[in-house]
Amino acid sequence: MKNQVIFDTELIKRYDRPGPRYTSYPPATQFSDQISSKDYRTWAGHSNEEPIPRPLSLYFHIPFCNTICYYCACNKVITKNRQKAIDYLEDLFTEIEIQSELYDHDRTVQQLHWGGGTPTFLEDDQIRALMQQIGRYFHLYNNDSGEYSIEVDPRTANVNTISVLRDVGFNRLSLGVQDFDEQVQKAVNRIQSIELTQSIISAARRADYKSINIDLIYGLPFQSVSSFSRTLETLLELNPDRIALYNYAHLPTRFPPQRRINPEDLPRPEDKLDIFQYSIERLTKAGYIYIGMDHFAKPLDELSVAQRKGNLHRNFQGYSAYAECDSVAMGVSAISNIGNHYCQNTTDLKTYHEVLQQRELPIYRGCYTDQEDVLRREIIQQLVCHFNLDITDIEERWDLNFNHFFSTELDILNAMAKDKLVSLSETNIKVLDAGRLLVRNICMVFDRYIDTPDSRGTFSRSI
Repeated sequence: MKNQVIFDTELIKRYDRPGPRYTSYPPATQFSDQISSKDYRTWAGHSNEEPIPRPLSLYFHIPFCNTICYYCACNKVITKNRQKAIDYLEDLFTEIEIQSELYDHDRTVQQLHWGGGTPTFLEDDQIRALMQQIGRYFHLYNNDSGEYSIEVDPRTANVNTISVLRDVGFNRLSLGVQDFDEQVQKAVNRIQSIELTQSIISAARRADYKSINIDLIYGLPFQSVSSFSRTLETLLELNPDRIALYNYAHLPTRFPPQRRINPEDLPRPEDKLDIFQYSIERLTKAGYIYIGMDHFAKPLDELSVAQRKGNLHRNFQGYSAYAECDSVAMGVSAISNIGNHYCQNTTDLKTYHEVLQQRELPIYRGCYTDQEDVLRREIIQQLVCHFNLDITDIEERWDLNFNHFFSTELDILNAMAKDKLVSLSETNIKVLDAGRLLVRNICMVFDRYIDTPDSRGTFSRSI
């Protein structure tokens, strides 16, 4: 795949609007409390009855952080009380046991991810105990065949932590950095030295992790092209396999910690665009492939390979090389995707504990999808992962006339074609170089929920 991205400022300003990140479709704004644990159990049962049951993807949410990062929009609990982690793990162990009863044990776990919060808030023995519990009830690989990843905060990890994580089976790390500039770090309350981050990466290299990702955020206080260029040069010296470059969305009414960020310190919209443009140009010049939707990877990384082979997939953990999995998510706020349907655990720790004490699953909302949802999800997946849609293939497998079924959508796409975001033919929709940065907007064309009342005012802007 060619690594060409055209940054057209005028087009970006014109098309830039709030929209989903399409880690699910329908998006979470369509989740309803009409979905219960009974529905989930039914979906799990049906997944076992497939002619060839799909492998599993397991996600575990560890919500604790010992300090608050002002930009953060994740579900988290700020605490230095280690007893909270002990109590939480007891509940999580119970959920693992209950969940495992719903799935045939011969279904291998191809993908495993611990997110947060801060998974490395857990002590080494707790990390070992949690992985042992998972392996006791689910069929984990005993080699590096799967994609087993964890989010690491270098401030709560050390060289020994990295060794422990490798010993228990993790083969990929994602490190939170956001920015190496000290002034920016102080403004967002995340002080993290270059030396600390370097020590964790060096330990991971010695432990032979298969992939290391670094997260950055553009649009934070006091950032400029000049300051962020220095951060990027430091990043390139660290030489990660993958890079996630996220857009900071300042939504203090939705995320109270962001109220501690002075809006006057944020870069102007035009400066923010300049930072983004420079970052794309610098990273692609350095040889990284723009995977799409904030993500970059080296040409030989599994994400780049999967995109070239047409196997790339997008889910709640971002892009993945493992497409055909049922996603079983555990922990407070975690979202599962079984078959075509979604459900989410309660976001409240107290409720999570009380429900599991009754040996019930702590599901409080979800979404049942119909066939049209599944069709539109497939189209969105193809566009967001591969920048291309084979219309002929869709028509044959779904037994429909694409032009007739999506006549309204094609009218909108024709306008985008005039702006050279896409090219259209009777057999194909192709995202052009100028459209790759606006692929969320292109996907929104096929989203039948985008302008529903529940969706308005809930999404970040696309750039």
